[in-house]
Order: sequence, then structure tokens, then C-alpha cells
Amino acid sequence: MSVRNLEAMFRPASIAVIGASDREGSVGAVVLRNLRGGGFQGALWPVNRRHDSVAGGPAWRDVQSLPAAPELAVICTPAEGVPALVAELGRKGTRAAIVLSSGLQQPVAAGGPSLEQAMLEAARPFLLRILGPNCIGALVPGAGLNASFAPGQATAGTLAFVTQSGALATAMLDWANERGIGFSHFVSLGNSADVDFGDMLDYLGSDPGTRAILLYVESIRAARKFMSAARAAARNKPVILVKAGRTAAAAQAASTHTGALAGSDTVFDAAVHRSGMLRVDTLEALFDAAQTLAWPHPWRGERLALLTNGGGAGVLAADALACGGGRLAVLSDATREKLDAVLPPSWSHANPVDIGGDAPVARYTQALEVLMAAAEVDGVLFMHAPTAIVPAADIAAAVLPLMRKAAKPVLSCWLGGKSVTAARSSFAYEGLPWYSTPERGAQAWLQLAAYYRNQAALQQLPGIEPEDFVPRRDEALSVLADAAAVSREWLDPAQAQAVMAAYGIPTVATAMALDADEAAALAAHIGYPVALKIVSPQVVHKSDVGGVALNLASAAEVRAAAVRMRQQVACAKPEAVVLGFAVQAMARRPHGTELIAGLATDPLFGPVVLFGQGGTGVELSRAHAVALAPLNAPLARDLIERSGLGRLLAGYRGQPGVDQRALVDTLLKLSQLACDLQQVAELDINPLLADANGVLAVDTRIRLRLRGAAVPPSIRPYPRSLEQTLTVAGAQLLLRPIRPDDAARLHAFYENSSPEDMRLRFFMARREVPHSELARYSQIDYDREMTFIALPAAGTGPQPMVAEVRAVCDPDNLRAEFAIQVGAAWQGKGLGRALLKRMVAYLREHGTAEVVGQCLPENAAMAALARQAGFEVRPAPLQGTVDMRLALR
Repeated sequence: MSVRNLEAMFRPASIAVIGASDREGSVGAVVLRNLRGGGFQGALWPVNRRHDSVAGGPAWRDVQSLPAAPELAVICTPAEGVPALVAELGRKGTRAAIVLSSGLQQPVAAGGPSLEQAMLEAARPFLLRILGPNCIGALVPGAGLNASFAPGQATAGTLAFVTQSGALATAMLDWANERGIGFSHFVSLGNSADVDFGDMLDYLGSDPGTRAILLYVESIRAARKFMSAARAAARNKPVILVKAGRTAAAAQAASTHTGALAGSDTVFDAAVHRSGMLRVDTLEALFDAAQTLAWPHPWRGERLALLTNGGGAGVLAADALACGGGRLAVLSDATREKLDAVLPPSWSHANPVDIGGDAPVARYTQALEVLMAAAEVDGVLFMHAPTAIVPAADIAAAVLPLMRKAAKPVLSCWLGGKSVTAARSSFAYEGLPWYSTPERGAQAWLQLAAYYRNQAALQQLPGIEPEDFVPRRDEALSVLADAAAVSREWLDPAQAQAVMAAYGIPTVATAMALDADEAAALAAHIGYPVALKIVSPQVVHKSDVGGVALNLASAAEVRAAAVRMRQQVACAKPEAVVLGFAVQAMARRPHGTELIAGLATDPLFGPVVLFGQGGTGVELSRAHAVALAPLNAPLARDLIERSGLGRLLAGYRGQPGVDQRALVDTLLKLSQLACDLQQVAELDINPLLADANGVLAVDTRIRLRLRGAAVPPSIRPYPRSLEQTLTVAGAQLLLRPIRPDDAARLHAFYENSSPEDMRLRFFMARREVPHSELARYSQIDYDREMTFIALPAAGTGPQPMVAEVRAVCDPDNLRAEFAIQVGAAWQGKGLGRALLKRMVAYLREHGTAEVVGQCLPENAAMAALARQAGFEVRPAPLQGTVDMRLALR
């Protein structure tokens, strides 16, 4: 379930309060009072099993005696009776319930399911949706709904706030009311037994009355559902969250460097980045960010200019910006000359731009205009501290028109109290963001930059990549099966090298020896010099126990090193079980940079890819970043950039940079391995040597998951199994799901289509499809939508796209809306029929209930195609379209 019946929960026509009471201070009394005080205009039916009157009005003894089925029931009764009440409400026809009761975690009977599970089982046959249990309820001020026991009402507004903490909800409501912050929805999830963050994001993401979505998160249950909903909502409006537990320990013990570095909070940050949301640290920052993102900023970059009438404010803002990793704009000579012309000689001549405490109104506006026009400035933070020279309100009136029409973000900071109240009010009235301190202004800019970085990650457009590398997956699975058959949790080095080779990752020749003599024999076969490494599941850091010997040039040196290693390991780690020795060819990369690349499994979000600085001190370095699998090339490059190693890898002091393409390819192959081989729990390549000639995996450790279920990727990987070939008009075509790197193909397809074909496809004349739309069409969520594209099955070079069919499902998979377009050269050859047949078959397998579409009345070919495919085709005169519908269930 997702958004089904949530309209009945948040905009009900009738409400029953189960457990309504006259007892002062009881939950039932508070809820009834709040509903009446909130202005609810629908039918309101108190239910009390002992009384026929509650709060001066009629009451009903039970659900069955109600005059009709309430759309929403608010349950305020003890936990033991909740499952039976839910079943009774379902039979009555109720579609939503808010369960305020706590204590549903206890079992119905000894050894039986919990009351919460029994409640869900009772609701399921009737598709009755449940908010809670153990929540304070929900408020929708615009609908007059206060179905909660919160101490007061909420003001109507355009922010939605969803929280897991009931205590925090009441405090936040009080805090927001004091500051005049209004809400479209204010929802407490409680235990999230049914309605959870994914459901709320789906519902609020398409709610026209909600401008931004604010979340207070303690935990996420269904990661894939959450990620799908978050990515969809974040494309429509800002989604900003605070998550508790930033410093909590990882959810599982890690055995590799990657596992240790990819802590649960680091992975959650990666999920936020991937989904286009914004994470902030405090509740105050949550509302600051909502204010900042409310104004449609034409984003250009991260270089900020500070304009101030006081040096202290400028320094504080610059410090806050630097501490947050922000960038001050460096003023060009041309910009300084323009500022010289409008400012007194005493101005700061640098950024921050201090125009002096005696600045008249004209000085503010002229300096602001110069900075807004400067090419090297991406945004401006305007700061004013009150003076006796000019009232702040006059300055606000002068700069407001400039900020309204600015072609770049301009934020304002009004320091002080009563002296700047009027200025703040005028900005608030216009919807322009303002802040009370320089630090908060700088933090707002950092939030803005982070938000647009995440949005860029959400909307990145890869170029056309060569056809995917196809790994030898069966070979890798065979290696894993051999290890699992003997309950070997850690692959030996030779097995690890075989898995790397199957996935095309360059490695050094490696062989496994049981003793010193075998090691010497293998070294002679590999060729000197060699490296010798101890192999033990209990030894993670081999160098720490003398478990690595390099540049061994003879059999005698190999034997001596092996004996010495056993002795040193026995002393340093007596519990370690030595399985033997890895013999490797020496890696000759004199200018190679030591990196780490690896995989870990997050218990919630599944496989993640780590990249960063490697070597023996890997865990002491902060130059690492993680990303959710699967990756594509832009996401892999983004991972490298976020690690902080970008400048190092580009080359320095005469050293050439590393082969970036090889590095990206390695990360993509690791990502594919993570999605293909979910038996792999952890994987380390450390060091991964990188230079101008490519990369080389020197030491690889792979741990298998021998027990427990694998955690699938939280973003569904590309479904290669859906690829197929078909013959149309004697030509072989490849029909496959669209990929992010098809954006350029899609752009060319639309660009080469006739104006009439584009009008019939989009119901309006279009010269081009914008970047954001191309990103949306090519970066689809395979769990919720599908697009099949057709392109020539053979040939050299990038193959052009010749047709597409797409279908977008609603969050409940009840209805999918389809669209189809065939290139002019392929029209009338049966390709459209083949595409529609394939999509209908896919949707039927996917469990979709019906597929619908619309076309213009003059698009007779589309209507005929739909009729041939079994669709019901009817004119819709009021919409000026023709409706097409096919039931699949």
C-alpha cells in the first residue's frame, strides 16, 4: 500500500472518535475538543460504550450503531481492544483510522502475534489505512482537521511536517505557533505500523497545497519504498529532514576497512544525497532551510559574495562559510573597479564587501547591483546591522525590488531587534528568505549549495556510454559456491583474484600456498620478485603483525619470510588460524596512488560502494565517501569528487594524474558485482594502485554471507533480464529498458521528430525537451515505472533510438498511464504494435490492475493501435481527448 485511502485520513467528510469522553484530561476528551476547535465541518460522531451523550452532544455506544460509515476513525481506547475495533470499522466501511493507543507491541496471547500485527491483519481485508499506533495524530489546518491530542491548533500554511516523535511533535507545534509558521499537514507517525515515511512522501509530493516537506526521522523500515518515494517527491518540491542518531554506532560489526568506514549514518547521508533531499542538523535549521528553498533560486554555483555595513558581521559570515566548506567569491579587477566607482575609498576592497556603517540607501543598492552582475559571483548574502543613519525599513524597500528580479540567489541578514522588525516583515511578506545572524545566513547558503548538489545528483545526465561490460558472473558464482560449500566465510586470495578477474578488475597474479615450500615453488612459477602475505580470517591488518614481505627475490627469501611470519603472527595474535600464504607478483607502479575501493552491506539500504584514500593508515584518513549501489558513470565520478581526492588524482608537482576512466570503470564494476553477487557481505581492495596507466587491485579481501538473508539494493538495478530482440520489417531491433545514459539518445530522438509527431505525443507544440525532463524520462525508478526503447540490434558506434513506450504506475500499482512514440521512418511497420504488446505484458506480470492513456482526437493511428491491442477507446469531450483503457486484472 501507499497513498490508497490517505485522502480519507487527511480530508475526511466524517469522523468517529472511538473512546470519546467527558473526563477532563483524557485523550478522548482532548481529541474531541481539538476536532471541534479546529473547525471541522463534517459529521462528527463520538463513540462511548457507557454514555449516550458526550461533551453536550449525542454519542453512540458502538461502531455498528453509527448512522453511517465514518471515513476516518480516531481510536483512543486501550490497546487490547484495538484489533477488534479495526475489524469492526472495516466491516462498517471505514477507510482510515488514527490509532493513538500505545502498548500494541505486547502479544495477543502468550507466544502469539503482537496486538499491532493483529490490528494490521484486521485492517488488510478492507484496505483500511492506519496512522500510528502510539502517535499524537494528524492536523490539516486547511481542512479544519485536528485529529490529535496536541495542546492546541496549527496555523494553516504550505509546509508539511512529518515526525516519528510524538513528544517532539507537540514541542514543535508550540514552537511554530510562536513564530507564525503554518502547515499544510502536521503528522505524527508513531510506530509507523502501516503509514510510514514512504507513504507520506508519495502523498505530500503530489499535494498542491504543500510547498515543502519537512521530516524528523528516527528510523526507516522499507528502504526501497522510502527511496522511490523520496526521489519522486524531491523532483517536485524540497524535501528537508533531520535524522536523530548521527553519532550512533554502526548497526553491525564490520570486518573490513570498508565495513568500518561505511557506518550507518554515513550510508544514510549517501541515501539523502542520491534522492535529492537535504539533510540538516537541527530543527531550527529545518525551518531555516524551508524558508531558504521556498524562493525559486536560479542556481549558478557555490561562490558567495558577502555585502555588509559592518566588518564584524562579514568576518563572522566568512568564518561560518569556511568552516562549512563553502567558497567565498574572489572579486575580479573589473568588479573591484565598479565598486570603487560607487563606494568610498575606505571600503574593504575585497570579499566580504564592507560598505561602511554610514552607508546611505544608494550605496547599498549600487553595491548590490555590481555584485549581482559580477560573473565571478554566484550568489550574495546581504547583511545589515541597524545604524542611526538610515532606517532599516528604507533600505529594505530599496533593495527588495532588486532581489525579487535577481538572476542569482540573494539572501539577506537583518541583525538586531526592534530596529529591523519592519525590514524583516517586508521580506517575509514577499516570501524572500531572511536570517537573524551572519552565521545563520552563511549556513543557509551552505544548505542551498548542498541541496542543489543533491538535486544535480538526482538529475545527472550521462553521455552515451559504450555497451555495458558483461561480467563472467557464472565464474564468480562458482567460486562463491565452492567457498560456501565448506563454510568458508573469507575467500582465500586466489579465490578473491578469480572473482575480480570475472568482473574485469585488473589484479596482480596471486596463488595460494599452504606452507613455505609450496610458497617458494609458486614464487618460481610466478617469477621474482614476489610479495608474500599471511592468510588468516583473524588478521585484518597484515602489516601490523608482520604478515607482509615485499620484493622477495629467491626461494630462500620466500621460505625464510614464511617461517618468520608464522612466528610473528603466533606471538602477536595467538588465536589466529593461519590458512597459508598468498604469493603475488610484485606490483610495479612507482608513481601509483594508494586508494581503497570496496563494498559493504548496510542492514537497511543494502550494498554500498566506498572509495577513498587507501594504504595502511586508511582508517585514520577522512578522505572517503560512500554511495548506494547501483552506480552509473556520473555517480561514480561524483563519489570520487566527494571523497576529497579529486585534486590529488588530477596530478601535482609534475606527476601525471591517474587514469580517471579506469577508476570510474572499476567503481562501476564493483557496483555491478554488489548487485549481481548479493552473497558478498564485504569486499576490500586496499590498496588499489592508480596512475596514468590505469588501476591495479593489489590486495583484495572478500567476506561471504553464509547465514541470513541478503539485503537487496535500495534502488532497483537495471533489469537486464527484460532485454529482448525482435524483428520488424525484416530488421533486427533491440528492445530494452531505458538507462540513464540514454538521455542523449532520447534528446536526439525528440530533436529529429517532426513537429506534428511531438504535438501528438505531448499534446502541444514543442521545439525541445528541457534537461530536467530528459533526466526524469531517462532516470526511471524501475520499481514504479518502465520505459522500453527500440534501437538497431547491430552496427558500430552509438545506435540511435527509433521508438519508445513508457508507463508510469501510481504508488499502489493500481493504474499505469502509458505513452508511445515511433520515429517517422518506422511508422506503419508494426513497431508500435510490438511495443505496446510488450508493455502490456510487462505490466500484467508486474501486477498492475489497469493501463490507461490519452491521445488527441486527430491521432487516429494511436486510437486504432489501442483498439487492436484490446483497449476500450472512448472520446472525452470535456478534456478534448480520447481515453484508452485496458483492464489487466
